[in-house]
Amino acid sequence: MPSLNVLLPVAGLALLDTLSPAVIGVSLYVLLSGARSVARPLLAYLGTVAAFYFALGCALMFGAGVALEGIGGLLDDTALGWVLTVAGGAALVYSFFMSTEPRPRRPESLRVGAMVALGLGTGLLEGSTALPYFGAIGIMTAAGLSPAVWLPVLAAYNLVMVAPGLLLYLGYRALGERARPRLEKWRTGIESSGREALPWIVGIVGFLVLRQGLWLSGALERFGVHVG
Repeated sequence: MPSLNVLLPVAGLALLDTLSPAVIGVSLYVLLSGARSVARPLLAYLGTVAAFYFALGCALMFGAGVALEGIGGLLDDTALGWVLTVAGGAALVYSFFMSTEPRPRRPESLRVGAMVALGLGTGLLEGSTALPYFGAIGIMTAAGLSPAVWLPVLAAYNLVMVAPGLLLYLGYRALGERARPRLEKWRTGIESSGREALPWIVGIVGFLVLRQGLWLSGALERFGVHVG
């Protein structure tokens, strides 16, 4: 089992990834579409998003592991820590200059095939909202976790990522049309200002990766800061 120094920042990044405007916006649109059945298209979309990011995460983790083995002893824990420190600091600075122009995304059809295609499109096009995911992968890679450890962590991360869509569906099933006014209000907010939270997300990701890098490099201990 990974240490709390790994689990806590990865869990925090997973919670940040639940704020994805694409996942929440598409889920709300499907639920409010008036279709006779919303479960199949919604689950097809959410399942595709989760599967895409899980496959991407596995590829990145295995690729990073092979790269580190090839480098050998050139990068020790301290060097990896400074790499994360620079990356986290850069993301933190970048968050102050990001554009917040909204980019609403709606499915053209609720057929399962169309929803799968939209899920793949979300994974391919929403690169900026994947920054928490990449930060989590960087932290797990730097920790040197074995596949037996990071595979379940990665799977859990992806379930958390799509959890808002599942929770919205369960709430809609429980409340029915009584939930429609609230869901419509949320959808309007997502469509009008869905990207305004993105700089905050990127900034928090940068801070968490920066903190992890400073801990791994030993810089925090030099300043008398101890991480449990």
